Amino acid sequence: MVEEHTLCMLVNNKPGVLSRLAAVFSRQGYNIKTLCVAETTNADVSRVTLTACAESDFTEKIKKQINKLVDIIEVLDYTGAGFVHREMMLIGIPVKPQKRAEILKAIEIFGCKITTMSPDYYVLEITGSKEETAAVYQYLRERGANEVNRTGIISIPKVRS
Repeated sequence: MVEEHTLCMLVNNKPGVLSRLAAVFSRQGYNIKTLCVAETTNADVSRVTLTACAESDFTEKIKKQINKLVDIIEVLDYTGAGFVHREMMLIGIPVKPQKRAEILKAIEIFGCKITTMSPDYYVLEITGSKEETAAVYQYLRERGANEVNRTGIISIPKVRS
């Protein structure tokens, strides 16, 4: 059965690490669906969080290949309910005077933040699960939202081990 997997990797923060990591996925025939990379509390180490859709044996197969790479410190499977999964999304929406009240009500209901606004255009920020951000975007798209940028999934364990 094909399902979405979330992998979190700690890697040395060096040039070429991400391209070598992406090449492993490509060689194995997997598409990276979302990808987020940033430094950790240690500037020499980055956290790579990615999602990919694959069969249930995906994680073990891909972990073996990734662990062969230089500069990979740790590969963790963050798939499932034991982890907090979030993404942040910026949405640009034109706001006509006759629709302003409806858009402002939606912003309040969905918990969006207005990051910038002009009299006829808002840029909104929403953080939530993939399903929550998708629902917000769907609602706002039907009301004229014409631009979106998503971070991709980031994850962390719910319980510290």
